[in-house]
Amino acid sequence: KSTATSPSVVFENIQGCTPKCLCMLLENISGLAVDEDFTVEVIPEINAAVATFTKSIDAEEFVKKCSQNKRVKEFKVTARLLELTQSIKAENIPASVSTDYITVYFESARNGGGPVSDVQLFPEENSAIITFCDRKGNT
Repeated sequence: KSTATSPSVVFENIQGCTPKCLCMLLENISGLAVDEDFTVEVIPEINAAVATFTKSIDAEEFVKKCSQNKRVKEFKVTARLLELTQSIKAENIPASVSTDYITVYFESARNGGGPVSDVQLFPEENSAIITFCDRKGNT
């Protein structure tokens, strides 16, 4: 498994498939168990869901299997690898939190973080965009 691929797969166009149905479909295709081997986060605003695998799988092969699956085609759901990003959005940040605190939090290895190059705070939304330094150079 190459380290450049993310263990997350994006499913788009999921409006015709309930979250429970999507989870069962992914279990059937992968042979893995939801919650045990992978998690699914549904993003209703954009008719999408992200499956993140805790068990090591060939994500590219999984995407291929999904794209060829009869039920997935019937639901018109599309699957693709989640591209690795340098920026993330953190939500539900208390108004009292400083950019310094956020930087230190996201640089903590214990929290799965890494060197942070920038933090943009959006107090009116209680959110922040955290941009990480690209440790591997531009890949």
